[in-house]
Amino acid sequence: MKQIIAFAGSKSKSSINKQLAEYTASLVGDVEVIKLDLNDFEMPIYGVDYEAEFGIPENAQKFLDHIKSSDGIILSLAEHNGAYTVAFKNAFDWMSRIDGKLWSDKPMLLMATSPGGRGGVTVLEIAKGRFPFMGGNIVGDFSLPSFGTNFQNGKIINEDLNTQLSEVVSQFKNSL
Repeated sequence: MKQIIAFAGSKSKSSINKQLAEYTASLVGDVEVIKLDLNDFEMPIYGVDYEAEFGIPENAQKFLDHIKSSDGIILSLAEHNGAYTVAFKNAFDWMSRIDGKLWSDKPMLLMATSPGGRGGVTVLEIAKGRFPFMGGNIVGDFSLPSFGTNFQNGKIINEDLNTQLSEVVSQFKNSL
């Protein structure tokens, strides 16, 4: 059975992006889903001086091992001030010190959501532009606007948006 990882680019315990990633993973079917949480992979803030003195944090290698052992990645990015969250960027930076192609060409379904009408589209565009240089094989992307209105009781309630997500999930599943 194929194994995918699902996680959010956020450390919020009530992350709306985590909710979206987990819901999306449940739609894939016939796969084992490993849910990752950045809170379980604490790392010091990346810096060349820290790396020179202490080396790469064990949790950076552990997270990267999950990526490398998976058959696919579902990632929903939180947007802070139009960019990645500090927690995600830090993990991303540490893992890239181990392997510059950290996404390992695994099929990736890339998403974002936010409380606002743009649905995290700015961070999604940043990632779509950057990840391919880092081994990102983005096979689909999805933005969910107005999370509080469109996502309730653990699922997307807007039929049009749910249909769009289902189509992207189908592309992702076919790429595994």
